[in-house]
Amino acid sequence: MSTRHLFPSLDGLVPKALRGIVASNPRLNLDEANKVVYDSEAPRSNVSIVSGGGSGHEPAWAGYVGTNLLAAAVMGDVFASPSTKQILAAVESVPSDKGTLLVITNYTGDCLHFGLAAEKTKAKGNPCKMLICGDDVSIGKKGGSLVGRRGLAGQIGVLKVLGAAAAQGANLDELYNFGSAFANSIVSISATLDHCHVPGRTEHGALAEGELELGTGPHNEPGYWKLSPAPSAEGLVEKILKYCLDETDPERGYVKFSPGDETVLLVSNFGGLSNLELGGLVDEILQQLLNDWNIEPVRVYSGCLETSLNAPAFSVSVVNITAAASNSTYTVDQIKGFFDVRTDTAWEAVAGYQSYPERRRRAEQVVPPPKEIRRTVDDSTDLKIDPALLESMIKSACNAVSAAEPDLTKWDTVMGDGDCGLTLQTGANALLDALKTKQVAAKGSVVEVLNELEDIVEGKMGGTLGGILGIFFVALRAALQENIGLAKEQGVPALWGKALSTAISHLRQYTPAKVGDRTVMDTLIPFAMAMEQGQSFEQSVAAAVKGSEGTKKLKPKLGRATYVGVGADDKKELPPDPGAWGAMVGLQGLLSAL
Repeated sequence: MSTRHLFPSLDGLVPKALRGIVASNPRLNLDEANKVVYDSEAPRSNVSIVSGGGSGHEPAWAGYVGTNLLAAAVMGDVFASPSTKQILAAVESVPSDKGTLLVITNYTGDCLHFGLAAEKTKAKGNPCKMLICGDDVSIGKKGGSLVGRRGLAGQIGVLKVLGAAAAQGANLDELYNFGSAFANSIVSISATLDHCHVPGRTEHGALAEGELELGTGPHNEPGYWKLSPAPSAEGLVEKILKYCLDETDPERGYVKFSPGDETVLLVSNFGGLSNLELGGLVDEILQQLLNDWNIEPVRVYSGCLETSLNAPAFSVSVVNITAAASNSTYTVDQIKGFFDVRTDTAWEAVAGYQSYPERRRRAEQVVPPPKEIRRTVDDSTDLKIDPALLESMIKSACNAVSAAEPDLTKWDTVMGDGDCGLTLQTGANALLDALKTKQVAAKGSVVEVLNELEDIVEGKMGGTLGGILGIFFVALRAALQENIGLAKEQGVPALWGKALSTAISHLRQYTPAKVGDRTVMDTLIPFAMAMEQGQSFEQSVAAAVKGSEGTKKLKPKLGRATYVGVGADDKKELPPDPGAWGAMVGLQGLLSAL
C-alpha cells in the first residue's frame, strides 16, 4: 500500500476534487460551501433521489449525479458524514413536486444527519423519506442486532435502479418500497490485503506480510476475520461466496437463492487493485458461482463502484433480483431494464452493454482453443541428430534460461518493463513441456524442434523479444530446410552458418538493431557471424558471451530502456542487456550438453 500522495494533506482537497468531478458534465453544478453536486436540469416532475456520505469513496457519491441516477449528492470530509445543514442544501438544490428520497448506507453519522434533514424537510411540508441500505453479511445477525447490516457497494446497485425508476415517473412510496425490497435482496462482503492511507495522516493501520482481512468496511475499519496465512485467490473467493450464499448459516443467511432465480453481481475495487487482477477476480467469482452454487448472474458490474481511497481491497455483492421483484411492484425484466438504462455518470465506467441482443451464457462467450494441427516434416529437408543428444541439449538450454529468470527480471526492471525474464522462462518451460507431452525430440528432428519453437514464441511469448525471436526462428527453420544440401557438401557446421546468417538478414528487415545498440542482437549477430566464418560452436558461443558481456558498457539506443535515466552517465557500468544475456545463457546451455 502506497503512503505517498500528490497532495500532502486533506486541506482543501475535497472541494478541489468536486470541482474536478463536475468538469466532466456541463449539466452539473457545485455548491462548494456545502460540498453538494447537483443536476441543474433535474426535473421537478420526478422524485429527487439524493445520496451522499463521507469523501474518499469516489466515484460515490458525487460521481453518480446525472440523468437517470442521482439528482444530487452531498459529501462530507474524508470518511465523515456530511452535516445536516449540508444535506438540507442538497435537498433544496433539486426541488421536486413529488418529494425527495434520501438513500444512504447504514452508518451512524449518516443515519443521524440524513434523518434530521428528512425530518426538517417534512416539517416544511415537503414529502421526504429516507432509505437506509445495509448489505454486509460479515458481522452477522447477533453482532448487528441493534445497528443492522453495514453498508457496502451493494448500495450503488440500489441507486441505479431507483434512479431509473424515478426517471420513469415512480412516486415516492413506490420508490421507497422498491428500494427496500431491492436492498434486502443483497448480500455483500469485502476483503483487503492492507488498509488505505489518508493523505496527511501519520498513523494508519497496516497488515503484516501474508495477512489478509475478511469482512472489512470502507473506512479503514479492521476486518471481522484476520486470515494468516492469506488464502489463495481461489480459496478467498470460496470463503466469500460461502458467507454470502450459505442459507444454512444462522448468522449470515440473509437472502434465499432458489434454483432459477436471476441475480446481479457487483464487484467493487476499493481503489488499490489493478484492473488486471480485478478481471481475474471477477472470472474466479463467476466460475465458482456457476460450478458450486449454480448461479449465473444476468448482469455483471465490476470496477470502482465505491472506493476507500487507495486500499488494495474489494467487495463482492450478489443481488437476487427475483426476490426483489417478488416483494415489489416491478418485474424481473423491468429491474434488468433499470440496470440497462444509460446515464451520463461514472456508472458508465462499469456498465458495459449487457442487454445486446440478450444476455449470452459465459460458455458461449469464451471461444475454445482451435484443434492443434501438427505439421509434418519432410525428411529430405530435415536435419537429424541423435535424439538423446538433442533432448539433452534442449533440456540444458531451457534449464539454464529458467534459472537465469530472477537476474533477467531484476535487470529488465531497472532498464525496461521487467518482462524479459518471465517471457524467456515461459518459452523455456513450454519447450520442456513439449519434450514430455509431444516428444518433439524423439526422432532427432531439428526442424520439428524449430517448428515447435515457432509455435511457442508466436503463442506464448509476447513483447519485443518474443517478436524478434519469432522472426528469427521462422527464418532459421526456412533457411535450414532450403540449404539442407550444404550438410552433405560442406558439413553440418557450414549449414548452420548459412542458416544463421540468413536468419539475421531476415531479422534486419524488421529491426534496425545492430551490434552496439544494447539489444539481443549483441548476442545473436556475433554468434551467427562466427558460425558463418567457420569457427567452432564453442568459439561461436564465446563470441556470443563477449557480445552480451559488452552490453554492460553500452548506452541503450532502442526499446523502452532508451526512455529511462539510468545510463545517462556513459562511464557508469550497467547491468547487461537482459535479452542479450538470456540468449547467451541459452547458447551456453546447448554447449554444456555436448
